[in-house]
Amino acid sequence: MSSFDTKIAVLLRDDLASWQRLNVTAFLVSGIAHVTPELMGEPYADADGTEYLPMFGQPIMVFSGTADVLTAAHARALGRGLRFSIFTDELFHTGNDADNRAAVRAVPGEKLALAGMAVHGPKNAVDKILKGASLHR
Repeated sequence: MSSFDTKIAVLLRDDLASWQRLNVTAFLVSGIAHVTPELMGEPYADADGTEYLPMFGQPIMVFSGTADVLTAAHARALGRGLRFSIFTDELFHTGNDADNRAAVRAVPGEKLALAGMAVHGPKNAVDKILKGASLHR
C-alpha cells in the first residue's frame, strides 16, 4: 500500500438521501480532478485491449457531518487558502452548469446551504479542515 503526502476528501451533509450522496460526490470530485490533473493515474485497459479513462491515482476518503460541521469545514478551508469544490442545496433544482454557478453566486458564502464539499491538500491540513466529521458509512 502506498503512502501519500496529500489527501482527497469529500465531506457530505449527513441528512442527504442516498442518491444525493452519490450525485454530490461525483460532482465534487470533478472539481478536484480539473484543478489537479497531476493526481490522475494512467488510462486503464482490459485484457482485450479495450481502453478506459484514467482515475485518481490515490484514494478518495468520504466523510459525513452535520450542516454545522460542513459550515465549519468551509470556513477552515477558506482560512487555510485551499481550493475546494462545493455543492449547495440549490443545485438539486438546477439543470445545467450556468444555472448552477448562478445559484451559488446568488448567496453570500456564510449563508450557503452546503450539501457537500471536496478538498485536496496536505494530509494534516485536510484532517484539520474535517474536524468533527466522521468517515461515511
